[in-house]
Amino acid sequence: MEYNFSKIIDRHGSNSSKWDIIADKDFIPLWIADMDFPAAPPILDALRQRVEHSVFGYTMVPDSYYEAIINWFERRHQWQIKRDWIIYTTGVIPAISCSIKAFTTPGEKVLVQTPVYNHFFSSICNQGCEILENELIRKDNTYEIDFDDFEKKCADQKTTVFLLCNPHNPAGRCWTKEELKKMNDICLKYGVKVICDEIHCEIVMPGNHYTPFASVQKYSHDNCVIINSPTKAFNIAGLQIANIICSNKEWRRIIDRYINIYEVCDVNPFGVVALQAAYNRSEDWLDKLNLYIYDNYLYMIDFFRQHLPEIQIIKMEATYLAWIDISSLDLSSEEAYEHILKEGKVMVSKGTLYGKKAGEGYLRINLACSRKILEEGLNRINTILG
Repeated sequence: MEYNFSKIIDRHGSNSSKWDIIADKDFIPLWIADMDFPAAPPILDALRQRVEHSVFGYTMVPDSYYEAIINWFERRHQWQIKRDWIIYTTGVIPAISCSIKAFTTPGEKVLVQTPVYNHFFSSICNQGCEILENELIRKDNTYEIDFDDFEKKCADQKTTVFLLCNPHNPAGRCWTKEELKKMNDICLKYGVKVICDEIHCEIVMPGNHYTPFASVQKYSHDNCVIINSPTKAFNIAGLQIANIICSNKEWRRIIDRYINIYEVCDVNPFGVVALQAAYNRSEDWLDKLNLYIYDNYLYMIDFFRQHLPEIQIIKMEATYLAWIDISSLDLSSEEAYEHILKEGKVMVSKGTLYGKKAGEGYLRINLACSRKILEEGLNRINTILG
């Protein structure tokens, strides 16, 4: 089946965080991780059917919900999950916060790999913990892990949790099985628990492969909490649904306790039906979405090569969020962001959101939009920075 990802849908006036943050309709948003594409047809059909029922009371999560998750990850990623490992909740960030709370006490350290998703910082600080950075090493147009520093940080007696982003936002890495195994071996050596945000696991560019952290080996399976959701890949973030997957019964008990204390234990009917429609009937849509995003990525590479060759684009193995190195320009990330926004009416994300040191000299650009919008946005950026 063919899908028209190039169709432009006017999102103004829909209370969109992405589009309505600025009232000017000439504004182009290439910032927040929110796609402009309509959801997959099976998801829309399932939601219409649920709306037509006309009653939206408190929701139970049926057996078919768990079956959809189990079948999807076994079929698509060769990861076998048991039903009782799954705890549903409203979103990935609440799940991360509850998991950190379950495994730490205030004053302990949580290790992250910067530059990294900005909400990791708030989730850690909100639990009274200290952020410990293992800064990724830039090598050519990609990133590698500084394993010597990683082990040093894990060896710190106050480090109790490693919060991993797999695939990595914004560095674009799809961590290999070998990298994941090495990270887990070090964590096991020092008794560090792994919380793994895998929300971007379905947005993978051709030639790359996502490996669930828990599937690497028995020892990673037993030493991690996986947090995932279909909301990023299927553009249904507003429906508020996510899952915590953990094989350790005692860890699940503690996490479930905090899910209830923080009162993020109830989900809405639309998230439940949308997840099932996504995992059961929308795989073809997802595969074609990934190809469209990849084409946008290739277009952006060619555009910068022709017009702004001094800007480097980090290799995007996964996600739809391009990480752009502007360090050759005589501008800080903040200055470039402000110029592009005020003079070009384009909003990107400044790199320092993802780590003050590791993100300086970078911008993040959302490629999950129609080609026409991307073209206009890049042309405006060229006018400002060129």
